[in-house]
Amino acid sequence: MDWLMSIACPYHGIVQFHQLHYFVAVAETRHFTRAAERVHVSQPSLSQQIRALENELGAELFSRARGNVALTEAGESLLPLARRILADAETARHEVQELAQLRKGRVRLGATPSVCTGLLPDVLRAFHDLHPGIELRIEESGSRDLVRELARGAVDLALVVLPLPTPSPALTTVELLQEDLVVVSSAAGPAPRRPVRVADLQGEPLVMFRHGYDLRELTVAACHAEGFEPSFTVEGGEMDAVLGFVRAGLGVAVVPSMVAQRAGRDLRVTELAPPGLRRTIALAHRSDVAPPRAARELMRLLLETRMPPGTAAP
Repeated sequence: MDWLMSIACPYHGIVQFHQLHYFVAVAETRHFTRAAERVHVSQPSLSQQIRALENELGAELFSRARGNVALTEAGESLLPLARRILADAETARHEVQELAQLRKGRVRLGATPSVCTGLLPDVLRAFHDLHPGIELRIEESGSRDLVRELARGAVDLALVVLPLPTPSPALTTVELLQEDLVVVSSAAGPAPRRPVRVADLQGEPLVMFRHGYDLRELTVAACHAEGFEPSFTVEGGEMDAVLGFVRAGLGVAVVPSMVAQRAGRDLRVTELAPPGLRRTIALAHRSDVAPPRAARELMRLLLETRMPPGTAAP
């Protein structure tokens, strides 16, 4: 980042960006030679810069006893700050380099897998039609992991399910919509009772998502609230795999209504009896850093999908 070479340290003068870059590389590899290979410098040069950083900060960052490289207490304290500074600098660099009228740039969007299947395709198509030069990078994960990715600057925006498992004052969330969950079963099998109650799922073979899926936690919690342990025939799948297993007649699954609408005629969709199950989808971003210009444009399109609280997705 030759456009900005250093930052002011409130305690010890000047810390160079490349020194923080080298420090993070050593911290993550726990090896000076491998770290030097990662950042494309010689090992002596990297070691010299780490020593210079330690001298500037007035503390040793690594314990080098018997050839083992480990973070000291000072190093452990610096690591999350260094990652955040580098991520923020990278975000600023991309913001400055974007051309007028959003002809060029990048957006890093995190989303839960079911949101990627249901809500995102239409929004991303509209965004791409408006700004074909903007690169879209999608990170699929559960809300818990996406919150961490936002905090360390790995994504610009995230679509998460509320309430967040680990609420953070450093994040801003805006509710987009509330969506009903439905039961899907194979169209070739017997039709379930309409509407299905959560209690009717007791003893019913369920195809269950992998750990980390918000839908897994919501479904299991609903079953526990009815006083029974759900029975899984297959578990550990992603959204497409779960729908495929249901089509094959291995069991039923609880999925968002938007996903069910795209599932095809070989799946039967059955509503849950009142009060049913709902989930709230929100747009999240860091409170302390303004998203890049291209990300703000995607935010605008996503916010246009907002529906009044208590309104289910069509």
